[in-house]
Amino acid sequence: MVDKIQLGEIAVAVTRKDIKNVHLSVHPPDGRVTLAAPKGTRLEVVRAYVASKLRWIRDQQAKLRGQARETTRQYVERESHYLWGRRYLLSVREAETKPAIRLDHRRIVLTVRPGANRAKREEIIHEWHKSLLHNSLPKLIQKWEPRLGVEVAGYFLQRMKTKWGSCNHRARHIRLNTELVKKPKDLLEYVVALKLRHV
Repeated sequence: MVDKIQLGEIAVAVTRKDIKNVHLSVHPPDGRVTLAAPKGTRLEVVRAYVASKLRWIRDQQAKLRGQARETTRQYVERESHYLWGRRYLLSVREAETKPAIRLDHRRIVLTVRPGANRAKREEIIHEWHKSLLHNSLPKLIQKWEPRLGVEVAGYFLQRMKTKWGSCNHRARHIRLNTELVKKPKDLLEYVVALKLRHV
């Protein structure tokens, strides 16, 4: 059974589970708030706990609202691209060589074969984004597994339209949105910890 409590403009969905501690979560992308409490916790106790965390809830919601989705990229010269929350300008070079990407100060330098179309350029950058996430994620998972007392069997990366990640409780897998590479690293860590908590 799910109870709803309302504090000002903030609605919280409350569930009671066979757990020891309270778990308060603010979910991407829209800032929905949920709270899991130990069985038998009275609603007024939950309300007081949420009231003490209102500033944190609002901070998390503001962070998520600030992560607005970008317009469709064209992968052309001097176009803005984001990486770990910082803005870079794209520089496109054509050469008869294997496609490559490197960071140069505030530029992302993309080398493609002559005539490579938008879809090909996007695919190269998407694969690069995935490799950056693969470099960051194992460390974050190892950091949070012992803290949350969980063990994840694996993770997957994919493009997602409406959420930052999901988890499969039965298979102990988490799935993360490749768009996270464009956001500040603390958002990536927040989403990893949030999904691991539900594994």
